[in-house]
Amino acid sequence: MSPVDRDVVKRKLAVIAGNLDALQRIPGLRRDEYEKDVFLKKGTERLIQELIEAAIDINTHLIVELGGAAPDTYFDTFLQLGALRVVPDDLARSLAPSAGLRNRLVHEYDIIDDALVLASVDDAAKLYAEYVRIIMDFIDRQP
Repeated sequence: MSPVDRDVVKRKLAVIAGNLDALQRIPGLRRDEYEKDVFLKKGTERLIQELIEAAIDINTHLIVELGGAAPDTYFDTFLQLGALRVVPDDLARSLAPSAGLRNRLVHEYDIIDDALVLASVDDAAKLYAEYVRIIMDFIDRQP
């Protein structure tokens, strides 16, 4: 087991927190307003993608540094972090599907469901804010 690199984790947590802050103007936006503004749409998609990728990076780092094998899928990084009791299992199960959204945003730009992206902003605000708090607490407790 290697020591957790707090600086790496904190840098990634800052990406998540910054992106969550930037996304605060999106909840409550009407879908037609959202769909009319290509820059708003692409900006929202990119912010969501980046925060999910930062979490996946954190998950993988923590899993490996805690002695586990790197998971086979991004989805599994969340589940394995829950199994290691770094985050509560229910939070891990709630966050894991965001890996699928990340994949759709990265690989299938032409078939993005705007309603799904808009709904993910609300979910991210709740779930990823809790994730940031829990991970910060975890790394602060590490020797």
